[in-house]
Amino acid sequence: MVDTLGLIMAIVVHAGSMQDRDGAKLVLAKLLGLFPRLALIWADGGYAGKLIEWVQTLGGWTLQIVKRCDDVKGFVVLPRRWVVERTFAWIGRYRRMSKDYETQTQSSEAMIRLAMINLMVHRLKPG
Repeated sequence: MVDTLGLIMAIVVHAGSMQDRDGAKLVLAKLLGLFPRLALIWADGGYAGKLIEWVQTLGGWTLQIVKRCDDVKGFVVLPRRWVVERTFAWIGRYRRMSKDYETQTQSSEAMIRLAMINLMVHRLKPG
């Protein structure tokens, strides 16, 4: 979960066999009580369905699905979906994150946090 700037709000690393909607529940549960101004969450079409109601019930948030237009062919930049993709690209620039070297999900989450801390510290550096 990232904010509108692409900075990480919550991280959950889980098995690839878990559905995205189920993983989203784990991430969103971590947000409870941490961001009182959070009202709107954008997600792609994979998160549609019952998750929208679940999100409203859990935190009173609105889950808005950003869908691709069926008429358009080829690559199209979709509003707000590029933000999380950009964050993935930032994280992927760190050598340790270029491949999945970790055996524990907690280690993977820690490496993501370290990559983002490094990114934010370098942005604070003057000049």
